[in-house]
Amino acid sequence: MVEDDAALARGIVALLRAAGHAVDHVATGEDALIVAADEAYALIVLDVGLPDIDGFSVLQTLRRQGNRVPVMMLTARDALDDRVRGLDLGADDYLRKPFAPEELEARIRALGRRRGGDPTPELAVGALVLDRSRGVARVGERTLDLRRREWAVLDALATRAGQIVPRETLQSEVFGYDEPVGPNAIEVNITRLRGKLAPDGPAIRTVRGVGYMLDAH
Repeated sequence: MVEDDAALARGIVALLRAAGHAVDHVATGEDALIVAADEAYALIVLDVGLPDIDGFSVLQTLRRQGNRVPVMMLTARDALDDRVRGLDLGADDYLRKPFAPEELEARIRALGRRRGGDPTPELAVGALVLDRSRGVARVGERTLDLRRREWAVLDALATRAGQIVPRETLQSEVFGYDEPVGPNAIEVNITRLRGKLAPDGPAIRTVRGVGYMLDAH
């Protein structure tokens, strides 16, 4: 999240974290380029009007560097030329301020599905079904009562079902860099998920010293 309006940024970050996303926030274009080079983000929400270099310049630099992460531009401007410019520079979506929180969440979900190669709002792994449009998971007819971070861990594993997901990858996708993370935070969420998926849902397997894998069958 690249936004120099501190109050707006706090609101958006809180909204997205409540929806199960791990979110990092910076307030300048220069900082955005630094963190984008160090972290493989799923999405960048980028304000146009930044205090140092504007969002258009940040986007242009990212694309020139070969960074293909989806970018959603935010702007208070209503000029058609600005929207066209952002899209021509490689933006994936454009949202004008002020916006409804529900619309921001829906657009982020859509971009996330597009990046993952799955345009549908539902993801199925065996008897497990994740309804990403509502943030609901169920096994058969049984709806799982998931906490925010449990949902984030399960979504990350389900997206890569049958593949080993390193512990560090899970941690980076579940927690923002400014969120306190206990040494066993991922393990605690994995243990809770195993209890909630059992007995009829897919198993989460531990690959010692590496990470975790959700059975694809």
